[in-house]
Amino acid sequence: MEDTQCNPEPQCCEQPESAFQVGKVFTYQPPKEGQPAKYEATRSNAKELAFVILENTPECADQTAAIRKLREAVMTANAAIALEGLV
Repeated sequence: MEDTQCNPEPQCCEQPESAFQVGKVFTYQPPKEGQPAKYEATRSNAKELAFVILENTPECADQTAAIRKLREAVMTANAAIALEGLV
């Protein structure tokens, strides 16, 4: 019989464990050279998608959720840029 137990989260999704990682994650990371352009690219493309969502979906809870999740995706992408893949 096949084991149907859920596997633990993949290695890439583990939470920071060391004090260094926790300290870095919860500290302001000033932009390094080249990062502002990456932030702008992420934001501007997400803004374009947000307008596509608004123009092509009815005003409803799902539309609101889609915009919220897009915003969360941008914030998470910005964190990945700032932390340079630490988490």
